[in-house]
Amino acid sequence: MEHHSLTLLVDIALSIIFATFFAIIAKAFKQPLVLGYVIAGLIIGPLFGPYVGGKLTIGYVKSEESIELISEIGLILLLFIIGLEIDLKELARMGRSMFALGVLQFFLGVAAAWFVFRTFFPPAPGNFDLLYFAIALSLSSTMIVVKLLHDKFEISTVAGRLTIGVLVLQDIWAILFMGIQPDLQDPQILNVLGSLVKGIALVVFSFLVSRFILSRIFLFAASKPELVLITSIAWCFFLCGVAEKLQLSKEMGALIAGVSIAAFPYGADVISKLSGIRDFFITLFFVALGMKIQAPSASDLGLAFLAVGFVLVSRVLIIAPTVFFSGKGLRAGIVAGLNLAQISEFSLVILALGVQKEHIGKDLQAIVLTSMIIASIISTYVILFNDTIARGIISFLSIFGVRENKEPLESQVTGETKRDIVVLGYFRIAQGLIDGIEEDKPSWLKRMLVVDFNPIYRQTLESKGIRWAYGDLANPESLHHLGIEEARYIVCTVSDMILKGTTNRRLLESLKSICRHHQPKIILTTDDPKEAEVLRNNGAAHVIVPGKISGLSLFTELSGMVDQNGSTTIVKSAKAKPKKTASNKKKVKKT
Repeated sequence: MEHHSLTLLVDIALSIIFATFFAIIAKAFKQPLVLGYVIAGLIIGPLFGPYVGGKLTIGYVKSEESIELISEIGLILLLFIIGLEIDLKELARMGRSMFALGVLQFFLGVAAAWFVFRTFFPPAPGNFDLLYFAIALSLSSTMIVVKLLHDKFEISTVAGRLTIGVLVLQDIWAILFMGIQPDLQDPQILNVLGSLVKGIALVVFSFLVSRFILSRIFLFAASKPELVLITSIAWCFFLCGVAEKLQLSKEMGALIAGVSIAAFPYGADVISKLSGIRDFFITLFFVALGMKIQAPSASDLGLAFLAVGFVLVSRVLIIAPTVFFSGKGLRAGIVAGLNLAQISEFSLVILALGVQKEHIGKDLQAIVLTSMIIASIISTYVILFNDTIARGIISFLSIFGVRENKEPLESQVTGETKRDIVVLGYFRIAQGLIDGIEEDKPSWLKRMLVVDFNPIYRQTLESKGIRWAYGDLANPESLHHLGIEEARYIVCTVSDMILKGTTNRRLLESLKSICRHHQPKIILTTDDPKEAEVLRNNGAAHVIVPGKISGLSLFTELSGMVDQNGSTTIVKSAKAKPKKTASNKKKVKKT
């Protein structure tokens, strides 16, 4: 047992070391880091590990148990985080057209893949290769898309929101498929219905516990971010155990755990707090996948390239017309289709479970993994130049009389008023600010987003029409998840004395980076007049110095009082002072 534990520790250490090395190379060539992780697994895995003269050449990790355990842990954490990214409220706000787009994209994609690739995988009783392949090609990579769109600050554009909406619905279809996956070999209606009922019961149970128990635990733990983090992970593993008891997959339990927490205002902050753990286990998961790669034949490689071409063309052909006819613009539809032109890590999850259940062979898994790697490389450049490509396609279509409609405003897509006034921190200054706005500018309330870690004020603020969000100002990633890059005005009402883990100067640099393409007016707070000058020189539109404002306010009040009581009398009495005589001066000197 001790030897096995030591072997696992060595295998994990090797995985991280090689993943770091190849991720740096991938970064240098502007490729997704996932590609570096997979290549690292390929290099240290059994494929490159033949024995020569009794010694192993490259393949350091040989234990199948180690590979499976690393993959299992990484997979559970990966799906938990994917669940955290699914905002059901945001999905509901997008309306019927968004739902229709998500339905058409997935089911038409599966049907098209079934039709195109049926000659490669002839359908037969008990053979699920074609079904798995069609589903795999119809799902896009949440991780790659969100990362690249974040880097380009396009998450909150019309095309970005359409892209995220389709990704969320794809995840839901994947969850439903995972629910019936155990019964594919014996697809009796009662078994399938039984799995669906268990899945629905697990969802209901998780949301009820979240609503009535977890909400109170999070409220209690809100002031301690590390307690929020560990509570979230505990909830994830608890639901994994419940899912296994119900004879559902642990992975499905992890996904549902994430979705149930995402409904809370703490969801965005939990994601940011989990980012380090997430990156660690995502690394292990994709390294483990790389270890499982088999040497592809020429025919398999050709099929992989054909699959990538199909994904790119089918996404645009299905999504662009649907978006265009729903009135959201041709360019937005083409860009959304281009953004989604890759193969999901979720596809690899489904295929991995399919191999475990002996629905498919490892050959199919290797083909899809190869396709994913190729698509990831191509997709990096497609998303980078998505606007240029989309405008080129529109220019070509204009030859045939197809013209672009005017793109709608963001509020028309989301159905929500744009929150362009962001207040960071809800303390005395912010409370006074909102009191003034409520009295003189009540129409501004629906434009406001307040970011704070204390949920006590949430109900009060939301009753006024203000949106409240849980966020850690010391962690810029949590601000990124809140979408503040759309703001026109950002006000930090907390001085450095109260801020924990950051300063107004650091916060200013983070805000400028997040809002790189749409610089808002940023107002900050400091107790030091010299620091105020530094902040203004660094780009702050205005800096509040509470002590100075308080002094000026006191002066105004005092002036009013003095004027009311007769300033003339006071001035006269001041002039009536006895003149200094020579004898007086001498007395002063002696004193």
